[in-house]
Amino acid sequence: MRTVLCFPPVDPKAPLAYRLRPKTLDEFSGQKEIVGEGTHLRKAIEQDALTSVIFAGPPGTGKTTLARIIAEATKAQFVQLNAVTSGVKDIKEVCAQAEQLRTSLGQKMLLFIDEIHRFNKSQQDALLPSVESGIVILIGATTENPYFSVNSALISRSQVYLLKPHAVEDLETIVLRALASADGYDGKIQMHPDAVKKIAESSNGDARIALNLLEMTVLMIGAKISREDAEKLLKQRTHRYDKKGEDHYDTISAFIKSLRGSDVDASLLWMYKMLQSGEEPRFLLRRMAIFASEDIGNADPRALQIVVTAWQAFEMVGFPEGEYFLAHACVYLAQAPKSNAVNVAMHRAKQAVESASSLEVPMHLRNAPVKAMRNEHGYGKGYQYPHDHEGAVVAEDYFPISWKGSTLFYEPTERGFEQEVAERVRCIKKKMVFENK
Repeated sequence: MRTVLCFPPVDPKAPLAYRLRPKTLDEFSGQKEIVGEGTHLRKAIEQDALTSVIFAGPPGTGKTTLARIIAEATKAQFVQLNAVTSGVKDIKEVCAQAEQLRTSLGQKMLLFIDEIHRFNKSQQDALLPSVESGIVILIGATTENPYFSVNSALISRSQVYLLKPHAVEDLETIVLRALASADGYDGKIQMHPDAVKKIAESSNGDARIALNLLEMTVLMIGAKISREDAEKLLKQRTHRYDKKGEDHYDTISAFIKSLRGSDVDASLLWMYKMLQSGEEPRFLLRRMAIFASEDIGNADPRALQIVVTAWQAFEMVGFPEGEYFLAHACVYLAQAPKSNAVNVAMHRAKQAVESASSLEVPMHLRNAPVKAMRNEHGYGKGYQYPHDHEGAVVAEDYFPISWKGSTLFYEPTERGFEQEVAERVRCIKKKMVFENK
């Protein structure tokens, strides 16, 4: 636990990203929808009327910087805890200190907790009473989805702000500010506008990475940086992708939705973002196999065969040539006609089973391995063998004893091969109805 000294004197030897940390909202670039002029949060900061907030977003989007700007602007005591190194005891000490401040001096306490998602349930529960009573005003920061990683009771008592990766234009502004600022390069570095843009484009929405790349570029090239210099130095570009974090789920969601929307190019883009970021290819093959049944089904029965075959081929060949099989499957799934009729039928049947009071097998459908079971007890008696009838279809009741109501789980669409399936299903049902009259 420590009271924060928000902006100590700048050490000229400190990293550029540390020296250039914005000190006011006017210096803060990006996140206009959250802290732009006239926004609720900006007014609350400027009027020192902040209530508990949680800032969530990828690294380098300004979560800690906003907390420091708030610390500078507020008259409340500002205390910082790090969720990695603090326990329940630290939380209770801070809350007790906050209560003493409120009762003796009438002063508020703002408590900044970095990486709040690392607090376990008991730690978050220890904080809850003081946040709920308003003794502590919480400022939480997390790179995780707070709705999954933070206690729902804390979420309900806080305003959640989702910070987005910085736009390229905002990152260009940050780089230009660093070149001009006295705490940065003070106008001593000449950089081509395209080189500035290259740094911004290579930073993946992360302001800290942008400033680190600028610092590296100056160190490697010198005081005059051309477009060609930047292109050569920054030709390798990485994408933000956490295989265990929210971006993993967001990206696979974009991939599946692109497949479902039949956009071949977008599907390939999202798939290769994951593959080039180190995603396990079998995870993608597994999801494509599920998709083939869930979203294509009988509209194109070959889709599942294509994925399974691609999977088998990948296991035999591996990387790098194995990428051909993933691309093959991806393209086929995206362009295939879509139907979720099998998926709907599955859920309808499961729901019917769950809600049925009894599912007794009728006598004519029961197994009769012993003659006495058929002759004396009626097992299998009256069963009509479909192959003895025209078209191998016979009017028969195949549902449980006392099953009531019309049953239509599977409703084929008129798309792709399922159009042919739909016609066969209609003919079968029509024949059953006719012969039962």
